Amino acid sequence: MALVVGTLLRALRTLRLSAPAGASGRLSVPQPVLSPLWRRTCPFRTVHVSSAVCAGHNKWSKVKHIKGPTDAARAKLFLRFRLLIKVAVREGGPNPAFNVNLAQILEQCKRKSMPKASIDEAINSVGKTKPLLQHNYCVQGPGGCLLLVEVMTDCTSHTTHEIKRVVFKNGGNMTDKNRNVFEQKFVVVVPGQDVTSERALELAIEAGAEDVQNTEDEEEKPQLKFFCAEADLHKVRGSLEGLGMQIEFAGSEYFPRSCVSLDDDQMEAAAVLIEALNNNPDVLQVWDNIQADS
Repeated sequence: MALVVGTLLRALRTLRLSAPAGASGRLSVPQPVLSPLWRRTCPFRTVHVSSAVCAGHNKWSKVKHIKGPTDAARAKLFLRFRLLIKVAVREGGPNPAFNVNLAQILEQCKRKSMPKASIDEAINSVGKTKPLLQHNYCVQGPGGCLLLVEVMTDCTSHTTHEIKRVVFKNGGNMTDKNRNVFEQKFVVVVPGQDVTSERALELAIEAGAEDVQNTEDEEEKPQLKFFCAEADLHKVRGSLEGLGMQIEFAGSEYFPRSCVSLDDDQMEAAAVLIEALNNNPDVLQVWDNIQADS
């Protein structure tokens, strides 16, 4: 029987608090296997007693001629870091010692081996360019799938024109009526290598997270995502660091409330559209509601 992770975490907290202080035996708790992001049954994140899915699983693996929307992931990641650095510097200044958001972004840049010259250029360019604004566009793609396109730009009219051009050229349509399909959540992401499902649950309990989930990064390396309220983000991050975990990201992401399945042709068309959107330098991220086992 599938259990919602948040409920399980609360139950485990209760069990820990109620365990006798002098108990000699270990507390016996279920040891479920966490379901990775793209293997869950939408819209719920559940814990399944089943074999763990290999880290290399990718929902784009059936697309024969396109590796997926992550082909240029490294270059795209650096571009995103440049934009985020500029926003952080504008909001809190160029000194990471007094700018927590900037310090966090710089940590991520170093872990991903972003060249120091590129980091310094992004910091020093602030004030020489126009202010950046963030926008989201909702797109309907092949097979009725929905995409949420997150952009950061200094020229909204130009970016909107380019997004529309790419969408129409690749068989999609702009829409606003289904924007609520995506829900913004706050997460702290850490490497998932060599972390068992039991240990992941323990970390979530000790850090005060509401939920935990297995997933993969853009290079298909295993990760753990710890979910929490926005107000608890800094506390959960600090707790995980105190528990010896390396923080890869802490902030907000978008997750679909419901998913759709696509056939092979629709899957390939969706990959082409997402890849084309990601090639736009103003696009930070493209979120989708495509079922993993399409």
